[in-house]
Parts: sequence; structure tokens; C-alpha cells
Amino acid sequence: MSVSKFPIKRRTLLAGSAATLALGAAPAWAAYPDKPIKIIVPWAAGGSTDAITRVLAQRLSDSLKQPVVVDNKPGGAGHVGIDQAAKSAPDGYTLAIVELSHVYAPAVVANLPYDILRDFTPVTLVGTSPMVLFTGPEVSDFKSFLKSVSNPKGGPSPMANSGTGSISHLVGELFSQETKVKFNMVPYRGGAPAMVDLAAGQVSSYFATLATGSSLMASGKVKALAVTGRKRSDVPILRSLPTMTELGLKNMDVAQWWALVAPATTPLEVTERLRLELLSAMSDLKVVERMSALGVEMKGTSRDQLRGFLRSESERWRTLARNVGLKPQ
Repeated sequence: MSVSKFPIKRRTLLAGSAATLALGAAPAWAAYPDKPIKIIVPWAAGGSTDAITRVLAQRLSDSLKQPVVVDNKPGGAGHVGIDQAAKSAPDGYTLAIVELSHVYAPAVVANLPYDILRDFTPVTLVGTSPMVLFTGPEVSDFKSFLKSVSNPKGGPSPMANSGTGSISHLVGELFSQETKVKFNMVPYRGGAPAMVDLAAGQVSSYFATLATGSSLMASGKVKALAVTGRKRSDVPILRSLPTMTELGLKNMDVAQWWALVAPATTPLEVTERLRLELLSAMSDLKVVERMSALGVEMKGTSRDQLRGFLRSESERWRTLARNVGLKPQ
């Protein structure tokens, strides 16, 4: 199921408004929310997922008239925080932001303590972004980068990732397979520390979203060479970057995505209220502009659409993980 099927449309918002009116009389959630809401981010502060969540949290705080707190819970390649969210009370006061790596996790993580399809109820897809190949600023273009990493001195060139089994790890393995270049995959506890080491020259490259590398790219400390996917991004800042398909790598059709979920059995009325508030936030021009600056194209879905999307992504990427040789560890 393609994420491009889920643009935010006016009729979706109008239908949502009607649902709000229909549900508004329900006493079970008339007072919701009456205390702060927490959104668990399973990565360290400073990365793309953290930045995206903070944009939404601020807008939700304004519309819900309650603090919406971003709670960073890094560790375990993004699984520690999600496990904590799965075990939280299903009362609408704890949410989590999940992404691509969480649906294929069973293929690369042994004894995973949660099941993304079983332990959560969908709220809405938030947005998508291609992965960007970042390198040091001294690299002139993609061709020269490949030449430099194909014959490195002292062993395989070090490529950063956000943790074993993360999306950046998987994309790095795909890239290695497609280019026939061996890399030394170096795991970090999140995007921010990986990007810092890239800027310092400790690693040669890193696949990440624009949000993770935008500030260092703007200051000239890292360079963006290309994006994953078959067509160029609609986000203005990424339009000039060639796609991996253009560069001859036919199987690098990868898009990172983010979605909001709540613990399983969270009341339907509560998740629908949150979904409608999020759709409203995602149609706000200020939010759209801030997300665009992060390289994110906004997408909104129904709960059923997101459930089907999570299922299809899980099947697709588990197969892909096996194809590149990743096994549960």
C-alpha cells in the first residue's frame, strides 16, 4: 500500500468534523483531555522523529488546551520507548510515534517485547520523507563518493546508522548490496549523535531524513548527495537532489514515514478526537511549512487506512530484511 494514497483532503476534514459532532454528545470523553498528554519518542532528542513530534505537540497543546509533552525514550534501536508505550494505560494520555523500523522489527530483533499490530490502536499517519545520503562536505558528487568508498585505506568505509535494525541500517545494507561496496556499519543511539560524528569526519556517510541533517547541512558541515525513491521529492529543499533510481540503483525505493498510535484498547472516542485534532494540525499552513522545512510531506489517514498500511509495510519490509541478509539478533 503506497503512502501516496493518503493526502489530506478537505472532504476528510469535513467528514471528521461531522464525526466530532456525532461523538460530541458521548459523556465518556466529554472532559477529555483534562490533564497533560505524553507522546513517547523512541529516540534521543535532536533527530528527525523528535523534531516532527515537537511540531505536532505544540499545535496539539494549543488546540486541546492541555500540555502535550514530548518524552524521549531512546535505546534498543527505537524499541525501548515503544515497548514502554505498549505497556502504558490505554486512557489517551500516552501516545507514541512509530516509524518504518518498528513494523519490520520482528525480522531483525529476536524476542521483541511488543507487537506493533497487536499492542497498539492506530490514530493517523503523519507524513513521509525520502532518506537522504549524507556525506562530509569535501565530497563533490555521488560518483566521487562511490569511488572513494570503493577503495578505502584501512578497511571498509564506516557508515553510520541509528542502531542495528533501524531504517538507516536497512537502507545502508540495501545501498551496499546495490553498489557492491562493503561498508563497516556503525550503530548509534539515534540520528543526532550519528550526524555529529559524520560532521566530525568519524564516519564517511549516513542515510537519514532531511530533518536529522538539515541544520548541519545548512551550516556546510555535511552534504546531501541523493535521495531514495523513484521520483524526486515534492519538498522544495530536496527537489534538486537526484534519486537513487536516476543514479542507476533500481531497488532503493524507500520512504521513511511516521504515525501516531495509542496503546491497544484506548477508547475509540478518544483516538478519534486525537485523530481529528491531528488532521486539523496537519492542515495548518504554519505546520505544513515547518514540516516541509524538515523534508516531510504531510499525510493523513483514517484509523483503518493506517491499520492496513502498517500491515502491508510489515509484510513488505520483513521480506526485504531477509533478502539483504538481516536476521533476528
